[in-house]
Amino acid sequence: MRPGEPVVAARDLVFTYPSSREPVVRGVSFEVGRGEIFGFLGPSGAGKSTIQRVLIGLLRGFAGSVRVLGRPVQDEGPKLYERIGVGFELPNHFVKLTAEENLRFFSSFYRGPTRAPAELLAMVGLGDDGGKRVDRFSKGMKMRLNFVRALLHDPEILFLDEPTAGLDPANARVLKDIVLEQKRAGKTIFLTTHSMHDAEELCDRVAFLVDGAIARTGVPRELRAEGASRRVTVEFRRAGPAQSAEFPLDGLGDDAAFLDLLRQTEVMSIHSHEPSLEDVFFRVAGRRLH
Repeated sequence: MRPGEPVVAARDLVFTYPSSREPVVRGVSFEVGRGEIFGFLGPSGAGKSTIQRVLIGLLRGFAGSVRVLGRPVQDEGPKLYERIGVGFELPNHFVKLTAEENLRFFSSFYRGPTRAPAELLAMVGLGDDGGKRVDRFSKGMKMRLNFVRALLHDPEILFLDEPTAGLDPANARVLKDIVLEQKRAGKTIFLTTHSMHDAEELCDRVAFLVDGAIARTGVPRELRAEGASRRVTVEFRRAGPAQSAEFPLDGLGDDAAFLDLLRQTEVMSIHSHEPSLEDVFFRVAGRRLH
């Protein structure tokens, strides 16, 4: 790769399934830099998983240009999988094997060193379950096993499709912390999700995907700030039940009524009016994610 070249790049990507007359991906262009967490956000059927399958070489026959690690993805073949890790949305394991046996089996596919199964299982709270057959695992346990399988060979890029789907908040937190650790280690993460909370917490940049096309790309906090109302709400108590009052954010430090409220009442909270990322998506796309 040339210095500064995007790790993942697509130009005018179009993909149509053989059984369909209309493309499911329509002229998509984007770039992902090294060490970046880039999120594709959109409802089910928007084309997120299809784009990921093109990026990892599973779907051919696309129009446009797709480059991964500096080379056209269609030229890479099996050697691409030595450098990328993939966590699919739906876990696919050998259920009659144990968790450790699954990881050892997939480790055998790689030419280079791989991480110890016991270490990976312990990372996601499955340290005591390595000897269990996977057909005894819950959906959440299978999701966690699916996630660490992508880390086996210490890949440069992680492609993660809905990694926290079906997980309780505690286990979702564990996986998100590992994603952030991977970023700190210099890895690049391509994330597809319909969870705006995950996107806000994890992603450096996001792209809103609607009907197979990118409707907007940006930094989550900047996208939210664009739609923010420049007002603050103060909740306070003055010898009675809680009350609230709104004030313009501009000139707030010189607002006599606001300053009087601070001096003469018991202030309970002060907060600005910021939309969620899902609110921004709705404004851009005209629909909710769910």
